[in-house]
Amino acid sequence: MITANMPAAELKPRLLAEIDARRDDLIALTQDLVRIPTVNPPGNNYLEICEYLARRLKKRGYAVELIRAEGAIGDVDKHPRWNIVARREGGHPGETVHFNSHHDVVEVGRGWTTDPLGGELRDGRVYGRGTCDMKGGLASSIIAAEAFADLYPDFYGNIEISGTADEETGGFGGVAYLAEKGYFSPERVQHVIIPEPLNKDRICLGHRGVWWAEIETFGRIAHGSMPFLGDSAIRHMAAVLHEFEEVLYPALTQKRTEMPVVPPGARQSTMNINSIHGGQNEPEEGYTGFPAPVVAHSARIVIDRRYLIEESPAEVRQEVVDLLERLKAERQGFSYEIRDLWTISPTMTEKEAPVVRSVAKAIGEVMGVDPQYVVSPGTYDQKHIDRIGRLKNCIAYGPGILDLAHQPDEWVGVDDMVDSAKVMALALVDLLGPE
Repeated sequence: MITANMPAAELKPRLLAEIDARRDDLIALTQDLVRIPTVNPPGNNYLEICEYLARRLKKRGYAVELIRAEGAIGDVDKHPRWNIVARREGGHPGETVHFNSHHDVVEVGRGWTTDPLGGELRDGRVYGRGTCDMKGGLASSIIAAEAFADLYPDFYGNIEISGTADEETGGFGGVAYLAEKGYFSPERVQHVIIPEPLNKDRICLGHRGVWWAEIETFGRIAHGSMPFLGDSAIRHMAAVLHEFEEVLYPALTQKRTEMPVVPPGARQSTMNINSIHGGQNEPEEGYTGFPAPVVAHSARIVIDRRYLIEESPAEVRQEVVDLLERLKAERQGFSYEIRDLWTISPTMTEKEAPVVRSVAKAIGEVMGVDPQYVVSPGTYDQKHIDRIGRLKNCIAYGPGILDLAHQPDEWVGVDDMVDSAKVMALALVDLLGPE
């Protein structure tokens, strides 16, 4: 145990050695988390993983809250959106450092050569859905905070650890809900580290913006043997997709950003067609008949548009509306509706922000390198901490390789988790430790 008057220079080497000694605990914690299948959608086992974390953190002196995001998007009785916020107070007044990790994972998918929910340890890697994104980061932050507080219980300020819901589907039942309730207000929390998998020597300052929308084209139903008596909504949608290919996509390649987005291909504006539906609904499971011969009266697509800090949300939307209006003027019978689903503006923390400086210093001390400053191609929960919580001193930093997220045979390296835990622990020394 370290006393309050012990200098940081003496605390740091002991803390690094303590994290090395907890390597097996870090592996086991990651495996336990992976074996709780918190697949989203629909949002399974959220309460189970929160209760697991609560049992552990209560034993280590944390005051724990389990919070259901009642009324939030996605919250239903069958799949309630449960979150955990744990807080440990130090021995002296000071600021609060909050480690926020989402506990949900995406579907397993096909192509695995290991058990996706097994947490297998092989060749220095833990395999399984969510190891990289981001249960390995959650485990690393817990080990870092526990080692720091065990060695230096008289620290200044407070440490918070949260496990939150639904980041993979927008975070509205997780961080957004907590931010609305004041859990990320600057009065309560001053520094936030989100252990997303951006590589252990990188600091992620923010993310691009996003606009999701649904576009529907309309037609007139008729017998499929006489399509000239109807009007195919699918053909109208094909015209929309053609215009996207010929006009919009080429224009997006010309929009470039000064944000340090990784990978380099994401330093331009992008758009993904997330889904397409047209004509008859899919038959019920077990139906063995053929489709009826009808002309499609409706077709829908969902678009996922990622945009840059140099663009405005209004500009992004208007370029799609202009394309649709041009088709409406040129194409006989063309009509459409566009429905906004959600939008989030880009965000980027300043390099000179306190949490950035502390983590950068720790990366240098642990790995002997200057950090690379990056911006994420996709959004993560920093968007809600910034937009709702009005807290700017927030970054993503954690173990794992971003390209492995959502892939088959997802894994996180044990050495990477240990090094990231050391960085987080040294950042705590800088922010909450002795002079």
